[in-house]
Amino acid sequence: MLVDTILQNKGSLVYTLPETGTLADAVAMLNTHNIGAVVITHQDGTIAGILSERDVVRRLGEDTAAALALTIAECMTRSVYTASRQTHIDDIMERMTHSRVRHMPVTENKKLVGIVSIGDVVKLKIEQVEKEAEELREYIAS
Repeated sequence: MLVDTILQNKGSLVYTLPETGTLADAVAMLNTHNIGAVVITHQDGTIAGILSERDVVRRLGEDTAAALALTIAECMTRSVYTASRQTHIDDIMERMTHSRVRHMPVTENKKLVGIVSIGDVVKLKIEQVEKEAEELREYIAS
């Protein structure tokens, strides 16, 4: 199965913010949309970084009082692992596990076209196992 399978089911909506925003802006977006990460973009729409709940907690742990006024550029993870629509789900699982990331933006020609979370991958894998189990039950019953 490919990343495109996930995007076809969940859609391609990705919440983004500019790197000039504040950590407070990012926290508001994370809370408003009940998401675990926001993709940070340059003015041309290309990916500048990603800001996850983990990044927020680390900054709050360093200086709670001043953290929310920091710019996103000061807090985000700049090294972003990405995938394409044609990336195999097993490859995504391996890269997420090895890199210890829970969100992976999906790009085409350097443009953001979606995002996949570890939750999306686990959901798809569970659905796949349940389908295989049902097919086996039907095969045995016939």
